[in-house]
Amino acid sequence: MDASVSAAFRDQLMDRRRQIAAALERLGEAGDLMRLLQEVDDALGRLEGNRFGECLVCHGEVDEADLHIHPTLQYCFCELSREQISALESDLGLASRIQWSLLPEQDLRCAGWKSHFRYQPAGHVSGDMCDLIACPGSPAELYFLIGDVAGKGVAASLFMAHVGAIFRSLIEPSIPVDRLVTRANELLTQKSVVSRYATLVCGRAVADGTIEICNAGHCPPLVLGSRRVLSVEATGLPVGMFGATPFTASRLSLEPGETLFLYTDGLSEATNRSGEEFGTTRMLEILPKHADAEPMELAATVLKDSYEFAGGPWKDDLTLLILRRDA
Repeated sequence: MDASVSAAFRDQLMDRRRQIAAALERLGEAGDLMRLLQEVDDALGRLEGNRFGECLVCHGEVDEADLHIHPTLQYCFCELSREQISALESDLGLASRIQWSLLPEQDLRCAGWKSHFRYQPAGHVSGDMCDLIACPGSPAELYFLIGDVAGKGVAASLFMAHVGAIFRSLIEPSIPVDRLVTRANELLTQKSVVSRYATLVCGRAVADGTIEICNAGHCPPLVLGSRRVLSVEATGLPVGMFGATPFTASRLSLEPGETLFLYTDGLSEATNRSGEEFGTTRMLEILPKHADAEPMELAATVLKDSYEFAGGPWKDDLTLLILRRDA
């Protein structure tokens, strides 16, 4: 294995070891955490002995892309029969359909707001989340959520579904967004999954143009208007890391026709063949030119530009969520 690749895996494994050790210190528990710590130590030992990425069954090489997702992996698909591989593909297809069924109603309108989202998994399933919950009472409210779970694959998609279910169970009319995120974080860390956390933006929009928004370590949402572009920076850590983390919310006021543009890092970190990122600078050049566009049109324009920049399919999960105040 190339020395620079080995160094990258060593750094990744050491980061994971520090996370597990920190979790052990916080929780004062052994069990699964001790097992995971041993797996990381074993992987570090294989790395030092030049056996990292070697399948324990066939002694061939485990796919490097799989190692980036699970650095402690010790097996490739050699031990699976064709029937088992076919069953696995069938399960992944079913998981994909279930995940799509969890997405909100497309082009939902509520409380004087129009919405549109785009959900682009890089594989069968995605670690991104996207949700819209309409509370049509008096006053009407629209809750929204976009996020990105650390990691990829089935484990990330399961954690994503868990996070989304917790938020849906907690939402009630007029609940403050900071209290909503704080309570969700508490529930996530009560039975924490090691190395699983999520960056997210949770917000509430009402008919007078007010948006209450909490950014938990996520990409900054952008407010697009004819005379301004405003970035909403993170004010807290990702959810699922520490139970006692305080979260705060910001309050925005959007004029009729203005847009709130939310996205995951699959957009901003999309790379071209030269390794250059799409980046927020390029986004800030493109988006203001289309500030008057309807949500569906704006999403199509941004995805087209990003796809052409990348020169093909995206390598990471990518999600857009766009809210526009009715003009």
